[in-house]
Amino acid sequence: MKKPEVLIVGAGIAGPALAYWLSRKGYRPTVVEHARQLRSGGSAIVVKGPAIPVAERMGILPQLRELATRNRSLTLLDPDGRRILHLPLTSDQAPTVEVTRADLSEVLHRSAQTEAEFLFDDTVTALDQDADGVDVTFRRSAPRRFDLVVGADGMHSTVRRLVFGPERQFASDLGLYGATVPLEPDAIEDPTEMTMLTVPNRMLVLHPSRTTPLAIFTFRAAQPAPHDRKNIALHKQTVADAYADVRWRAPELVAAFLDHPAPFFDPLTTVRVPSWSRGRVVLLGDAAAATALLGDGSSMAMTGAYALAEELAAHPGDHARAFAAYESRLRREVGPRQRRVGLLSRLMVPRTRPGLAVRNTVGRAVGRTNRIASREAANR
Repeated sequence: MKKPEVLIVGAGIAGPALAYWLSRKGYRPTVVEHARQLRSGGSAIVVKGPAIPVAERMGILPQLRELATRNRSLTLLDPDGRRILHLPLTSDQAPTVEVTRADLSEVLHRSAQTEAEFLFDDTVTALDQDADGVDVTFRRSAPRRFDLVVGADGMHSTVRRLVFGPERQFASDLGLYGATVPLEPDAIEDPTEMTMLTVPNRMLVLHPSRTTPLAIFTFRAAQPAPHDRKNIALHKQTVADAYADVRWRAPELVAAFLDHPAPFFDPLTTVRVPSWSRGRVVLLGDAAAATALLGDGSSMAMTGAYALAEELAAHPGDHARAFAAYESRLRREVGPRQRRVGLLSRLMVPRTRPGLAVRNTVGRAVGRTNRIASREAANR
């Protein structure tokens, strides 16, 4: 019997994870990725919550633990760079693994590549579906027909644009920008410590990552920049203007951002799509429901990939029921997260000094809770 063929658009986190599970559920997955290769670098992400059992079932959790960043604590600084709070980030009560996004993507790709076809340096340009399948036009490859198409291509999803409508219908800006730049290894003194300086409307983080430290800028701009993802000069000027009066190591880290040929820069947004499927096309991961700031987009992508594959296997020949069941499962996970993101943005990047004082008070309370939990675990 011919295996159903599924095109997965996007080879980041959700795409390879879904390809792995579909290949084990009797499907033939093809993954297309517009980049020429898996992307290197990137911010650290945390595999946590429902993604941990998914990683265990895939047999990749030991690999992820080997690739884990060395980050064990967070130090908060006042505007002058003086230490005001030190928080442990590890707890036996909450098993998590922090890895770089690139390392997680590589591990997932290796797990799926023997069973799935991967097409790099290509993307879809048109999708034409009928009752029996989807005709796909690629930028480079010859046109092909698939039984199903999955848009796992991130917040700026091409599949979502082609099938569901323009991005502006679904994306909501938080009023914040996120920017990152890799640093030289000697840019940090302690490879186990993340350092965060916050002043009203701006946060600056030094993250040790695993091999390449990162400077992370999260801020509200006095004059919001036009949304132009390709205008690197504008991105650099926006970051420079936002941190012009910030002390500590801000001038040095801004200079690193300005010197880099292609630093990361994007408005922080949430994505809410009323329905994640249309006919034989379904959205997965950030393409369906992105939530900025929470740091668990990759975990939700892995969880969603497992759920989608499970529901397709549970409803053979009935993709509509499978898509509906998958969406129902995942909305229970992402819905509460999206409802919290506004409050979190105000807590992480306060607008005022009183707001900053409240944030630090909350941080101290969390630190005390973590220390108590660690002591109780050690005494068991």
